[in-house]
Formats: sequence, structure tokens, C-alpha cells
Amino acid sequence: MIHKIENEINKVFVGKEEVVRKLLTCMLAGGHVLLEDVPGVGKTTLAAALAGSMSCSFGRIQFTPDTLPGDIVGMSVYNMKSGEFEHRDGVVMHQILLADEINRTSPKTQASLLEAMAEGQVTVDGEKYMLPQPFMVIATQNPVEFLGTYPLPEAQMDRFMMRLSIGYPDREQELKMATQFLDGKTPDTIVQVCDAEDVLRMKREVKAIGINDMVLGYIEDLIAATREDDRFMLGASPRAMLALVRASQAHAYIEGRDYVKPDDVKEVAEAVLLHRLVLTSEAKIRKDDASKILRSILTKTKIPVA
Repeated sequence: MIHKIENEINKVFVGKEEVVRKLLTCMLAGGHVLLEDVPGVGKTTLAAALAGSMSCSFGRIQFTPDTLPGDIVGMSVYNMKSGEFEHRDGVVMHQILLADEINRTSPKTQASLLEAMAEGQVTVDGEKYMLPQPFMVIATQNPVEFLGTYPLPEAQMDRFMMRLSIGYPDREQELKMATQFLDGKTPDTIVQVCDAEDVLRMKREVKAIGINDMVLGYIEDLIAATREDDRFMLGASPRAMLALVRASQAHAYIEGRDYVKPDDVKEVAEAVLLHRLVLTSEAKIRKDDASKILRSILTKTKIPVA
């Protein structure tokens, strides 16, 4: 089933199979993903293609500086006929939510997604409203050096299980993209291959993937190494460790195994950990590269042998 979804997305999202695989890994792991890249590389297309391949409700909100929290979580509206306030759902009440250009709205509005992402519910005027399941936020953002942006705080970055970058396609991929565009192949042409119950079933199966103590110890060694490296002001959090565990299970599931190998951990580690690591001021002055440091940690950390 998961490979059917993958194939449908790849029909309209050309040449980025690794990004698609990690997006599906994040979905099966029950996480949320941040797509960070320059405008026009297909971030919105990827999210729409994922939703189109599943029979799940899809909501999209374009963040702007004047977007309010109520636009996302909903609000109470006074009904003049009944003389009472009525709840109006916000865009968050969808199973797949595309939060487009999340760093173009105010920090208060960004924070309104925190409860939904962490707890699967929202609170409006003291009343709790459960979100439909499965629920996944796919947020996009332009690089923070662009004008008119509000960088996401570390607390909210930590809520995203993965951060992915799509990048520009190569010549062959871009020509194929143009051909498909002329042929009318858009996310609207994707065939639905599963429903919400199928996704929930697969997520339950991911939780049952075996992971032994040696692999857990390997994950803990990686997390500890990020905290001990003096080039990082902020290492990986306990939430990051749990995210790495679940993402490793999801990767093993997609690979067709019922147990996790260290290779699964290494495959998802950068997408799960890199956006949670903050360089010290001295490291920034030296122009150290956080991704290179993390790859060095992955290389140096001893892999357990059964």
C-alpha cells in the first residue's frame, strides 16, 4: 500500500524519490514535516500529491503577516438568530494540512499550531476539539534570509519530526517536468489508492516494528554526541530521540522488514536531527557546517554488532 502511494506521487513529482520516501516515512511515524526551500521547486505540489493519493481531507492555508490564530484553530461566532455563540472550525480540521510559507506570519500565529501538532487537538474559548485522524502538518517555508520572514523559534522547530529540502531538479528531470506539464499531469490526476483507515492501520503496524536494546543504545549514543559536541549550543532533545526511534521504525517498515537496523537510523538521522541543532556563536563565526558535523558524528559513533 505504501509503495502504491509512493508511485502515485512520483508520477507528478519528478526526480525526487528520496524526498518522497522521507515524507512517507514521516507520515507513517506520526510526525509533521517542514519543507524548506526557495520558491517554485514544488513544495506545494508535493503536499497536494500526498493528499491526492489518499482519501483524506486536505486543507491549505497561505500564511501572511495578517493571518490570525483563529483562522487556523477556529473561532466562536455570535449567531443573531439563536442569540448564542457557535463554533466555526478552522482550517486545522483536516487530516492533511498544508501550512504554506509558515515563516511569513507572526510568531503568535505560528504558535497556534503547537497544540494541534503535539496533542492532536485544539482549544477554542476553553473547549477542546479533537482533530481528525490521521493528522499531519506539512509546513513550507522560504529560507530565513528572504525579506519579510519570521524565523521559527527552536521550540516550534522541535515539533517537526523532519525538515526536508527539495532542491532544484537536474536538466533531465526539468525537461520531463515540462513534458508532463504539457500533457496535463498535475496533482489533480493522481488516483486515490487508500483511505484514512489504511493509513491508520499502517501506522499501527509501524509501532509494532521491533527495535532491540543495541539499536536503542546506538540511537542514544548519537543523541548524546550532539549534546557533547562543543560546536553545538543546543543538542538534540529527548523528543528528538523519540522521533528518531519512530522514524527508524517507519523506514524499516517501508523497506519491508519487521525490525530496525542501524542503517535505518542513519538513513533518517539527518532529516530528524539537523533542524534541532543550533551552532554556537563561535562556530557560526568559523562558518562551521552543522550538516557536516552531524555526518561526522554518524561516522564516528560505533555501530552495534549483534
